[in-house]
Amino acid sequence: METLVERKPLEYYLSLKYPVTIHAAHEGGYVAEIEDLPGCLAQGETLDEAYELIEEARKMWLDVAYEEGLGIPEPRGEQEYSGKFFIRAPKSLHRSLDQMAKREGVSLNQYLVTTLARSIGMKEAQKSMTRKRDASKN
Repeated sequence: METLVERKPLEYYLSLKYPVTIHAAHEGGYVAEIEDLPGCLAQGETLDEAYELIEEARKMWLDVAYEEGLGIPEPRGEQEYSGKFFIRAPKSLHRSLDQMAKREGVSLNQYLVTTLARSIGMKEAQKSMTRKRDASKN
């Protein structure tokens, strides 16, 4: 006997804003994904097309899950992240990072946060430059 999951009306899920990740596809164009909805993917020739197609895929994913009586995850929110995480590092790396933080005149925590943020910013800038370069080819 199959048990249906108790949930809200379909319109509720359709109104939720799920984060969309879009990246350049190796074969050209762009792939869009909604990580909160497993398997919800779309591919388009342009960023606009990829976004339009992922919106259609989102609606179809939710509709099918609802009709099948499956549980529908809600979008992950900021409240799910505490802002804390712990890592283990070799003593030599810990020492080097601590020394670098002292040279900068900041705490080790602040040094790591700044370094990680800078690294992510550089990666995002690289993605942006790649998108602009790819768009200019079309």
